[in-house]
Amino acid sequence: MQLIHDVWVNWFEGEENSYNVCRFHEWRKKDKIELLDRIPVVKVEEELYEFIENDLQDLPKKLLFLIYKQTRMKKNQKTYPVEHAAIVSNGKDVIAFDTLGYNIPVKKSRLIPRHERQVLDMVENMNVLPLRSKRKIAKDYHILSLPPAAMAGLTRRERQLKQVLMMALDQLKYTEHEEELRYWLTEWNPEYYPFIKSIKPKQAWKMLYKETKEGWSMQHEEFCQKLIRGQAFFESLWKQEHKEEKAKSQN
Repeated sequence: MQLIHDVWVNWFEGEENSYNVCRFHEWRKKDKIELLDRIPVVKVEEELYEFIENDLQDLPKKLLFLIYKQTRMKKNQKTYPVEHAAIVSNGKDVIAFDTLGYNIPVKKSRLIPRHERQVLDMVENMNVLPLRSKRKIAKDYHILSLPPAAMAGLTRRERQLKQVLMMALDQLKYTEHEEELRYWLTEWNPEYYPFIKSIKPKQAWKMLYKETKEGWSMQHEEFCQKLIRGQAFFESLWKQEHKEEKAKSQN
């Protein structure tokens, strides 16, 4: 284990999927970026790296013991110890985490390109820490935690809007209004209209979910905007993403 100094991190909290821990080119001005005075670098096996990157389960106790208070955060010209934080690498990719005092990687961050390259150089000749993850069952993806393939190639904005759409669809699933479900399926694809009456509500929802979870397009965006209309929480998320997009285009 080695230490790296003066590292910028952009923490994403409570994210169990790596696609939501944004790469440097997707960082935003409003993100809470922190400077770490120092943080340990650990080379781990592929399985453990993937576990840390894509899960929120307990980390190996030996890893927590090894990194205990090795990280120091810089704030207002002073440094403070961080209980359990580290940068881990599988030799190909890099991610930082902070447990916030728990046993799970609550906060995760990518690094700026210069630091990422520095870490990869550091671990090139470093021994792999012989630790395994505690994952007992395969990770379960679902509508509120889509598989990576469903988010592949999307920008940060598109991923955020897609999550809004999935939350709205999840809410729609439990509606008791059969006609509403049929209506939204037709709104998504008007070609279904001739036989919409023969489709059962559960089938209509499954068709809608199956088709909208793939990719992202203007059709998705327009459908999402219609679906969330009048729902304050979803509309606030939608407006925030468009505000970010507008600010980005003006820079």
